[in-house]
Amino acid sequence: MADRLTEAQIAEHMERLPQWERDGDRIVRDFQFADFVAALGFIVEVGALAERANHHPEITNTYSHVRLAFSTHDAGGLTEMDFKLAEAVSSRVPWLRATPAQD
Repeated sequence: MADRLTEAQIAEHMERLPQWERDGDRIVRDFQFADFVAALGFIVEVGALAERANHHPEITNTYSHVRLAFSTHDAGGLTEMDFKLAEAVSSRVPWLRATPAQD
C-alpha cells in the first residue's frame, strides 16, 4: 500500500498541478470538450493510463464535460500514485484539445 502524503508534500505537488484543485482527501479537475465523442475519447485514454498504473480514478461524464477525481482509498487520502496519474493525464490534455471547464 502507498503511504499517505503529508500536508506539506501535498502542497508541493499541487504547485506543479495548478489546474487541479484539492477537494478534501482527493484532487479534482474538470475538462470541457467539443462534444460527447471527444469526452469519451478522453475517458478511454484516462482509463488506459489508470489501468497501466493499477490506480483508478472517479470519472464523471455529462455530455462534453468530464470530471476526474483521484484519491488512494486504501491509504485514506492522497499518495504519490494520485499525483503521478494526474501528471500523466495533464500531459495528454493538449493533445486531446481539452480546455478547463468554465464554472
